[in-house]
Amino acid sequence: MAIRLESVITCPHCGHSRRETMPLDYCQFFYDCRGCGALLRPKPGDCCVYCSYGSEPCPPRQEGGDGGHGCCCGDALRP
Repeated sequence: MAIRLESVITCPHCGHSRRETMPLDYCQFFYDCRGCGALLRPKPGDCCVYCSYGSEPCPPRQEGGDGGHGCCCGDALRP
């Protein structure tokens, strides 16, 4: 299965959506909503904003890199 690199992030505060290209080599912990300016952070148990608010999970998670623990980046890199 091919990795999808684009995800549509939808702000839970204002509903603004924007297509973004996800990084391949790290999890993105913060995202500034371009609609209302809210700083989005991952929900508890998620590794990044794409897994919490995106239409596609982050590339490491798509590859099955979470080890069954819900985080693809390892505990040391979690926010």
